Amino acid sequence: MSLPDDLVLPTGGRIVLVVMDGLGGLPRSETGKTELETASTPNLDRLASRAALGLQVPVEHGIAPGSGPGHLALFGYDPVRYNIGRGVLSALGVGFALDHGDIAVRLNLATLDGEGAVADRRAGRPSDDENRRLIAKLRSGVTAPAGVQVFFEPEKEHRAVLVLRGEGLVADVTDTDPQATGVPPARTTAKSDAARRTAEVLQAILDSAFDVLSDEPRANAILARGIDAFHRYPTFMERFHLNALAIARYPMYTGVARLVGMQTHPAQDSDAGSVRALAEQYEGFDFHFIHFKAMDSRGEDGDFDAKVEAIEAVDALVPQIMAKQPDVLVVTGDHSTPAHLRSHSWHPVPILIASRWCRSDASATFGERSCRAGELGIFHAMHIMTLALAHAGRLSKFGA
Repeated sequence: MSLPDDLVLPTGGRIVLVVMDGLGGLPRSETGKTELETASTPNLDRLASRAALGLQVPVEHGIAPGSGPGHLALFGYDPVRYNIGRGVLSALGVGFALDHGDIAVRLNLATLDGEGAVADRRAGRPSDDENRRLIAKLRSGVTAPAGVQVFFEPEKEHRAVLVLRGEGLVADVTDTDPQATGVPPARTTAKSDAARRTAEVLQAILDSAFDVLSDEPRANAILARGIDAFHRYPTFMERFHLNALAIARYPMYTGVARLVGMQTHPAQDSDAGSVRALAEQYEGFDFHFIHFKAMDSRGEDGDFDAKVEAIEAVDALVPQIMAKQPDVLVVTGDHSTPAHLRSHSWHPVPILIASRWCRSDASATFGERSCRAGELGIFHAMHIMTLALAHAGRLSKFGA
């Protein structure tokens, strides 16, 4: 028997999943409080006082997750079994129609110095318009190797997507992004005999791209990572009988939602716009995923105070979300991004689940320490969907 899938009922309450990307943090030494505990969050605290609280582990204890595995776990998919490369998520996120077996590659536009070493992995974060110009240049200038179709797609700022389509291509090849400056890009290599041709094809395309971009003052190179092949996943409707909508401003999160069969709403120009979209589309769907990015970005910047402000900005939008009176509201993050670390971390992530069926604690607030004392304890994120379905009255009893 597969749980919870085999117990899911076709009807029940509506569920809203609010993802505050990179929510979890570490305490500031002067105060002993994390970013979330420092922030003024009257609306989330009010919810916490009548919610089930806990801490969730996105992948496994001690493992710092990427955004893809973190979101797959939130959606109820085992992030190890269903792990997929960032390239596929980025391709789906920009709306590229992947075929089974397509090889998708996440690209960074980058700057190389006169010695061929990486000087800036993000090419100064070009504008989206500049990104589109550079990708158009690659499309017209890079020649596809024999037997392979090559597609370049813009994403945002320095991010882009490369898709390879052809017989016999295998994704078992290494990245070229060294994840550091001062060193040259790596050359892609095959990790298995079956992938040798793919490595040769990809490196030829990258070499051609370097030639095409060689006269650019900033974005004179591309770095490849997150290389994977596309294959179909079981959908939200198939597993949970949920007609689901994703509202996200960044293509990667739209991509992971599309991977599991969610419909997607056009990206909005602000978080407030995303909340308005939720209100406008609310009646048409059983499940809403709404994503807020700024906490993660400010954490990676190492800016504790700016992350606090980003949390407070989302808190201010909570009353508009609650105005729709969802039967179940889940608020959490896909991972922790402590400002002190400037990166994703392995620390468990605060979570609240609010519904009419919660055991409440009037003294609770929404923060790491309060969540640690909550009834949910510390548990794996892939079980969040099971809990949400239960609170929504969408699971039947197990056994006689």
